[in-house]
Amino acid sequence: MGRVVAGLFLSLDGVVDAAEGWQYPYFDDELGGALKSGARGAVALLLGRSSFEGYEALRVENPDSPVLALMDAIHTYVVSATLGGSPRTGVSIIDGDQVDQIARLRLESDGDVLVLGSPTLVRWLIANGLLDELRLFMLPIVVGQGKRLFDDMARDRYPLELVHSHTMGSGVVELHYTPTSS
Repeated sequence: MGRVVAGLFLSLDGVVDAAEGWQYPYFDDELGGALKSGARGAVALLLGRSSFEGYEALRVENPDSPVLALMDAIHTYVVSATLGGSPRTGVSIIDGDQVDQIARLRLESDGDVLVLGSPTLVRWLIANGLLDELRLFMLPIVVGQGKRLFDDMARDRYPLELVHSHTMGSGVVELHYTPTSS
């Protein structure tokens, strides 16, 4: 059985929207190593529609991106009720009973199903008990505005347990959480 593992960059004030590029100054060898290490166990990618479309735009802007290399190396699943068909080889759309399909994907996988970005999808996975691990890379910056990770949660509390933390030389703090039942 696999695990659904989400990875997100997070500002100190909870912003996860990377559209402004505020995270780029923190990319160094140490952060790159942590990201590569986290992707090693991935057997599939799981993305929300907006994140998928953003990565597809990146294909044109920066075709040598290591994220695109990862996307092309393993199968990508896009959770969307609005995308039709399969946009390209190696990509499948999850629509209809998404909870059942993702639970089946997790059950049939023999490694990590990695969620990159996709904060709306991450919130939905947490709310539906489908997220096994949340990896946050908290960057030492206050962004002020943008999409926050835990905006619009369906209920008040989702307890998490810290299972790993590491502070990098740049001040980035890597945090791994798993859901708890309490």
